[in-house]
Amino acid sequence: MLPNPLHPAIVHFPLVLVFLLPLFAGGALWAIKRGARARRAWAIPVALSAALALSAWVAVQTGEAEEERVEPVVAHQPFETHEEGAELFLVLSGGLLAITAAGLAGGVVGRVARVAATAGTAVLIVMAVRVGHSGGQLVYRYGAASAYTQGQVTGSAPGDRGDDGAVVTQRKAGERAHRSGDDEN
Repeated sequence: MLPNPLHPAIVHFPLVLVFLLPLFAGGALWAIKRGARARRAWAIPVALSAALALSAWVAVQTGEAEEERVEPVVAHQPFETHEEGAELFLVLSGGLLAITAAGLAGGVVGRVARVAATAGTAVLIVMAVRVGHSGGQLVYRYGAASAYTQGQVTGSAPGDRGDDGAVVTQRKAGERAHRSGDDEN
């Protein structure tokens, strides 16, 4: 049985792979320097890079599939920030896959591509952190999870939004009422 929503479960695959890839790329460079055959050692980073690009694509697809359900409860700007960041991460992971695959070539081209791909993993880590943070903000700050729990947990109407554009949950509404009551005393 697949989880519902699927997107939060899927996004963990590219997150794990993006942090593993530099370790395996660095290990492959080390092994090649110590005499291992370049194509054989570099095949692992290529496979991980392909898995990263594929999992990033699946994460974007599942995010788009759940967009209609989440959009009504999340402010537009944070949603767009996450979506654009995820799409950029997908493009960059595809670009990294091409560079990593070029590392299978022999000679100077292969050596340069292997070093460039290993360095490129740092860029992808930065992007992954940004996209993951913006996704976390959607859930924990802007109430995206309430799209799946409406009527069960929040008790707020679908259109209730606070000053920051986030869905006002029953707890937030109570806190605001409490603060406004304190201001009057």
